[in-house]
Amino acid sequence: MKALVYGGPGEKSWTEVPDPVILHPTDAIVRIDTTTICGTDLHILKGDVPAVQPGRILGHEGVGTVTEVGSSVSSLSPGERVIISCIKSCGHCGNCRKGLFSHCLGDEGQAGTGWIFGHLIDGTQAEFVRVPYAENSLHKLPHGVTDAEAVMLSDILPTAFEIGVQAGHVVPGDVVAIVGAGPIGLAAMATAGLHGAATVVAIDPDEGRLAKSRGFGATHTVNPSNPEWMADVLALTDGAGVDVAMEAVGIPETFDMALRLVRPGGHVANIGVHGKPVQLPLQDLWIQNINISMGLVNTNTTPMLLRLVAQHKLPADKFATHHFELEQIMDAYDTFSRAGETGALKVVLSRTSHD
Repeated sequence: MKALVYGGPGEKSWTEVPDPVILHPTDAIVRIDTTTICGTDLHILKGDVPAVQPGRILGHEGVGTVTEVGSSVSSLSPGERVIISCIKSCGHCGNCRKGLFSHCLGDEGQAGTGWIFGHLIDGTQAEFVRVPYAENSLHKLPHGVTDAEAVMLSDILPTAFEIGVQAGHVVPGDVVAIVGAGPIGLAAMATAGLHGAATVVAIDPDEGRLAKSRGFGATHTVNPSNPEWMADVLALTDGAGVDVAMEAVGIPETFDMALRLVRPGGHVANIGVHGKPVQLPLQDLWIQNINISMGLVNTNTTPMLLRLVAQHKLPADKFATHHFELEQIMDAYDTFSRAGETGALKVVLSRTSHD
């Protein structure tokens, strides 16, 4: 088969590799029908994730068709359409029993690490993928949900909802500010209403993304290039500050923006993946009674979110702005890496034929 193989910082190739095979009774082999590219993949290519070794097949999001199952797999059958979760779950370790799948203690990839696809084992940017702990790490797709919608449930929708909305303790009537209107920020806007957010403020310097944010649930937009940006946000809260500020970029400047916006007793939910240290001014923050949260998605809300997508209650289809055939993955990476120029949110790569 062919796959997108990491060759070291700045190096990748679409090349022939051996087909995956069943290694454990709990495995399944899935033919990839649709996959996509994540910002984390770009971090890997920059060399920011040293655990990813040359030769690794990248990708942790995908929708496909089961082609083979291990001897212990009874709830899945060849021919079924499935979502591949970005997080493994053995289903029986102490962490999995608590719903903390992000720190699954199963020894696939590495004990205690839930994100393994395209990281510690071969990933989904390929024609086929081996899925460990298949019964817990795959979700059957109902009729009526397209591949382009379903692939958004591999990562960005559960990540934004769990690490942004749930961890940020959004409650009905809240004013929520989301710093960053990329795919994760937009997913947070799309799911904030599930917990009753009354006002959702999108903050981003890209006017194109601000315009798109209205279609994902933002009630207001603010461009931080405007010197009065902070006053514009605080004006929506009678000067008190927002109830929940979500950071969805992953750089020190945007995290600082979230800290400045939150009211006393409020919540800062960090969703962004940070590659550099962030200074925490505890001498000013301790007296504010704020809560700061962060983490890796567990994907335990995926079944619920899938039901909402199936009922067209979440705009999953709007994330897919560019479509490519799987063989065009190098072009897709180029488009995604230049999102500021191309307007890309999520690039969707699909098999030429679903026969």
